[in-house]
Amino acid sequence: MSTDNGFKTIIEPFKIKTVEPIQISTRKQREEWLKKARFNPFQLSSDQVIIDLLTDSGTSAMSAKQWSGISDGDEAYAGSRSWKRMESVIRDLTGFEHILPTHQGRAAERILYGTIGGAGKVFLSNTHFDTTRANIEYSGATAIDIPIEEALIPDRIHPFKGNLDTKKLVEQIGNQGAGSIGAVILTVTNNSGGGQPVSMQNARDVSRICREHGILFILDACRVAENSWFIRHREEGYSEKSYRDVAREMFSLADGAIMSAKKDALVNMGGFLALQDEDLAASCNNLLIITEGFTTYGGLSGRDMEAIATGLEEVFDPDYLKYRIRSTEYLGNKLIDMGVPVIQPIGGHAVYVDAKELYSHIPVEQFPGQALVCDLYTIGGVRAVEIGSVMFGKKDDDGNLIPAAMELVRLAIPRRVYTQSHIEYVVEVFEKVLAHKKHSTGYKIVKEPPFLRHFTAHFEPVSGG
Repeated sequence: MSTDNGFKTIIEPFKIKTVEPIQISTRKQREEWLKKARFNPFQLSSDQVIIDLLTDSGTSAMSAKQWSGISDGDEAYAGSRSWKRMESVIRDLTGFEHILPTHQGRAAERILYGTIGGAGKVFLSNTHFDTTRANIEYSGATAIDIPIEEALIPDRIHPFKGNLDTKKLVEQIGNQGAGSIGAVILTVTNNSGGGQPVSMQNARDVSRICREHGILFILDACRVAENSWFIRHREEGYSEKSYRDVAREMFSLADGAIMSAKKDALVNMGGFLALQDEDLAASCNNLLIITEGFTTYGGLSGRDMEAIATGLEEVFDPDYLKYRIRSTEYLGNKLIDMGVPVIQPIGGHAVYVDAKELYSHIPVEQFPGQALVCDLYTIGGVRAVEIGSVMFGKKDDDGNLIPAAMELVRLAIPRRVYTQSHIEYVVEVFEKVLAHKKHSTGYKIVKEPPFLRHFTAHFEPVSGG
C-alpha cells in the first residue's frame, strides 16, 4: 500500500542485500579504452564503466522473491509449471489468449513481423525503436513514424508527448491502402520519442481507427507499468484506478502485444508475444518452435519464467512506481536547472539530452550525440547512448546523410540499481561537460554494418581531437 507521508525526499522502497563493486578509473585510462573501442561505448567492457546508463534493458536488480523463484524454477522441456505460472500472470494482465514465450523482445518482433511483414507491407507507429524498425525492414517492409507534432519539439510541454498522430494515421491508411498496412504499433512509453507516455484516449482512438479499417493493432508494452503511472496521474478519470487495471484497459484495446520483459518485468532476460487471433498465433508458433524453442519455454529456462512472473507482479507496486518515476524526474530537473537542454517533460525510464542544442557548434553530419556520449565517458566514466542520426539516420541515393528528426542522448536508468549519490555524480559529470563543451569535436563513421549500425560502428574524431 502506497503512503504519502509528506516528505519531499523519495527514498528507494527497498533495502540493498547484495552489492557489486564499481571499478573506479582515471580519465587517461578511459581515453585509451574509448580509443580502443573505436569511440563506440557499446564496445567498452562493463568494468571500464563507472555509471552505466547505456540501457535500462536487462539491467534491473532482481528482488529476493525473484531470486527465490529462480531456485524453484521447473526446467522441464514441455509443460513446465514455471511456464504455467508465467502464462497465467501474462494472460491475467493482457487478456490475450495465446502467449508465446521468447528469450527477449526482439525475438518476438522477429517472429511477428517476419510473419506479417514482407515487401510491400507498411508498419505505422508513434515511433519505431531500433530493433523494431530493423526487424520490419529486414522482412522487406517499410516502417513509418507518425508521432504528434509536439513530440519533435524537445522543450514543448505536453502531458502525453508519446501519442501517435491519429490524423496522420488516417491519411496514411488512405494513401497506402488498409490492405498494405501490416500493423499499427503503439509503443508505450515512446522510447525513441524521449520516453514519453501515451494516453489512454490516444490508444482508444488508434484502436477505433484500426478496427474500422481491419488493421492489426499491436501494443509494444515493454514499459506499460511506467506508462500506467502517467495515465493515472495525468489523464482524467484514472486517478482512482490501480496501475495494473490501467494497463489491463490499454491491453484490451489492442489485438496483441509484444513485450521485452527486460524492462518492466524487472528481469535480465526474457520476453513474450501475446495474440488474440488463433490463426496468426498458430503461424507465429511455427516460427517460434523453429527459431526459439518449444511453445512452453521459447528460449527461456524455467527459472527465467519464474522471475518474469514475479516481476510482472512487483512492477505495479505503487511505492515502486512512485520511486521509479520521481527518481528519473530528479535527474532531469537537476540537468534543467544547470542549463542542459533535455526532452520535457521528463519521461519514465530515462532522461533525454538534446545534443543538437547542447553541442550546437557540431553539425548533424558529425553526430553531436556521439560526441556527447564520448565526452560523458571520458570525463566521468558515464556510459550513455546516442539516439539520433547514428541510430536512425539514413542515406540518400548520393550517399548523403538524411538526419534523424532529433539528435538525442539517452541516460537510461537501470531499475533498482543506482542510489541518489550515483545520480548526484552524474549531475557533476554534466557540470564538467558544460565547462568542456566548446572543445568538443564531431565524429565520422569509418565502418558500419547494414542494420543497427550503432551497436558495432567504428568512429573517428573529425579533427583527430
